[in-house]
Amino acid sequence: MAMTLDVNGKPLAVKAAPDTPLLWVLRDELQLTGTKYGCGVAQCGACTVMVDGQAVRSCVTPIEAVAAGKITTIEGLGGQHPLQQAWVKHEVPQCGYCQAGQIMSAVALLSANAKPTDADIDAAMDGNICRCGTYQRVRAAIKDAATMPANAPAAAPAPAKA
Repeated sequence: MAMTLDVNGKPLAVKAAPDTPLLWVLRDELQLTGTKYGCGVAQCGACTVMVDGQAVRSCVTPIEAVAAGKITTIEGLGGQHPLQQAWVKHEVPQCGYCQAGQIMSAVALLSANAKPTDADIDAAMDGNICRCGTYQRVRAAIKDAATMPANAPAAAPAPAKA
């Protein structure tokens, strides 16, 4: 079945059964491989994307459930989002596998709550598992990003002139 999904602000045609998990459409059909497969049962958070500003586990979300929504993946942040900058500043990643899901959950949090408390951060990030144990750095990066101007995706840099 063919349908159009709004992914990172672009309408993209996909050919998949309506019950196909969003994760596999993103990775296999659209080649957006920043979203990772972790557990397959929505328990680890590695597959987190945003749909209409809400953190969603894409491994258990059928595409028919998000066909009318605006889907944002880690690629849609453009690499210069304040959270991505804070992640680098606080040296959050170690192995890096969970980081896209961690960042997407944090973006959803800051979109809904620009000044989160530690309890707010813990609640929003609950279920995002980091086997490297970088939770304190995640919290510090979220707090830092919350203080940055324009807590929203930055404009894409201008292309380099040849």
